[in-house]
Amino acid sequence: MTVRWIVRTLSEVCVTVGTLIVLFVVYVLFWTGVRADSAMDGEIGELKDRWAAAPVTTPGTASAPTRAERPRPYEAGRAFAVMHIPRFGADWAKPVLEGTATDVLKRGLGHYDRTARLGEVGNFSVAGHRRTYGDPFKDFPRLRPGDAVVLTDGATWFTYRVDNRPYTTLPGDIGVIDPVPRKSGFNGPGRYLTLTTCEPEWGHSHRLIIWAHLDSTQPVARGRPSALTG
Repeated sequence: MTVRWIVRTLSEVCVTVGTLIVLFVVYVLFWTGVRADSAMDGEIGELKDRWAAAPVTTPGTASAPTRAERPRPYEAGRAFAVMHIPRFGADWAKPVLEGTATDVLKRGLGHYDRTARLGEVGNFSVAGHRRTYGDPFKDFPRLRPGDAVVLTDGATWFTYRVDNRPYTTLPGDIGVIDPVPRKSGFNGPGRYLTLTTCEPEWGHSHRLIIWAHLDSTQPVARGRPSALTG
């Protein structure tokens, strides 16, 4: 009886553990994605509402900017732009939020807070999950030189062009987001973009890096850039 009881107990434990593992896998693969997709859609919707409500400047009504005027800093944890990467699909669009904390990356892509602002001289650097929480950078290894990465802040379209195939490095290699990123091949100051994500696909022992340069800009009022319509 004792042996039978032990065997039965172990069997029940194994079944319970197996069930928990399956539930955890479902949570990681499915539920975090559902929640993240909903959160990202919500961030983009809120951004568009904010842009629509912003005052419209017409010619002759705006005062000339002074040298003392500087853009307000991005607000921590809040979305300020939308990124499009045509290589990932015509409908691929993700919000870019300020900061790279865990809770921020559950709602979209995260801007490294000490790097350049969008479109400015320096290195505008962005991180994103490769797997879980919506898998925003799942297809990261598919990026190739010449690919477009297009962002908008509601007033301007910024089209960056990729300069390298994904580069692998260690998480501690912070030189990849320097103003002139180390090992990028860039020789001096410019308007750069760095994208980072985890490597391997289901791990985080390394990082994949993409560098790009600002290729063109155009006002949103002129419509979508050719990189998104071609």
